[in-house]
Amino acid sequence: MGPAPGGLLLPALVAGATILLWASARLPEYLTALLFFAAAMVLQASPPEAVFAGFQSAAFWLVLSGFVIGTAIRKVGLAERAARLLAPRLSGSWPRLVGGTVALTYALAFVMPSNMGRIALLMPVVLALADACGLSERGRVALALAVGFGTFQLSASILPANVPNLVMTGAAESAYHLRVSYLSYLLLHAPILGLAKGAVLAGCLCVLFRDTPRPVAAEPLRPVTAQERRLGLLLAATLALWASDALHGIQPAWIGLAGACLCLLPRIGFLTGEDFAAGVNIRTCLYIAGVLGLAAVVARSGLGDAIGRGLIAVLPLDPARPALGFASLIGVALALSAVVTGSAAPALFTPLARVLAEGTGLPLATVVMTQVIGYATPLLPYQAAPIVVAMGMAGVPARDGLRLCLAVAAVTLLVLAPLDFAWFRLLGWIGPAAP
Repeated sequence: MGPAPGGLLLPALVAGATILLWASARLPEYLTALLFFAAAMVLQASPPEAVFAGFQSAAFWLVLSGFVIGTAIRKVGLAERAARLLAPRLSGSWPRLVGGTVALTYALAFVMPSNMGRIALLMPVVLALADACGLSERGRVALALAVGFGTFQLSASILPANVPNLVMTGAAESAYHLRVSYLSYLLLHAPILGLAKGAVLAGCLCVLFRDTPRPVAAEPLRPVTAQERRLGLLLAATLALWASDALHGIQPAWIGLAGACLCLLPRIGFLTGEDFAAGVNIRTCLYIAGVLGLAAVVARSGLGDAIGRGLIAVLPLDPARPALGFASLIGVALALSAVVTGSAAPALFTPLARVLAEGTGLPLATVVMTQVIGYATPLLPYQAAPIVVAMGMAGVPARDGLRLCLAVAAVTLLVLAPLDFAWFRLLGWIGPAAP
């Protein structure tokens, strides 16, 4: 038996006010998170272990670790070296330049977990490349959007590389003790949401923002430093441990935290205390903790089940038609993302997963994973903070970001979503052998 309706009132008020503040951006995200902590505890809307569950979540520590590792990569110049090494090979052809930029954002997501860090690193290099290639303003806009959209949308297919992924996995672990390994997640999402969507993004950019670049001559690179070699080895070891987590059982968050600690150690590390203070965005960390705490409160109070039952009453769900259920789940994730942004949407969707699984007849793990398609496909730029940051850094007009959002979303929903359903079924996530 679920909680009495009166028992849902305080959690619903606190959750509703928090979501409204995040959706309207009337206050900074971190301040809304702090207000959520204060209101939930003062009003006794939920036990402390639920309110502060975000600080105990692996997702929180992976975000913090990502900031540390990203700061180290920028400081020693390792990723900039790789980008400048590739730049001459990307120029001379518009499809190659756009496609190469999109591919670079995806490749960097495997070794640099922070979306914002990747944007901060790549944007100056890409804009300088646009100038060197003699691109018009239209071409500069295209490359800037390639960085923003590629960084956010494609990284959703890599477990530790995207904030909504961390919110989702943290909420799923808190609510259902559900854990997904690095490799199984990559196999499920990378072919469609990574590779195929990258091709869609590059194609949309080439069509919407056509330009003609001139070739760029290769520049001599400075010798590789000892710090770059050591950090390269650390990154290689971190990636290898992430990829083999199914074998050794250590979660990506703790691997990332160990790598971050090595980056901070005196003498053998790369960062000082001042670097840590400047590079780690505590505001974002508090926001993630607040989002995960909200998810735990929604699940613990029974509010998620109540919302889920309401959705089942209006959604066209039929256990005998899994494709319809799959499409409905994507629609729910899209709607939540439009209301509370992509970063917070998993905090609301994941607590509903158990009830939605009953309504669709799909396994719980499949329902949780289906939402990735929705929150990784923003309909408007504001739904993804990395896209907004990238547009701001490059001065991209809002209408250009909106055009690309709608174009990519249309192709994703009409073409990639059906392909994803077939891929889920082929891998056994939908059907008799589903988890």
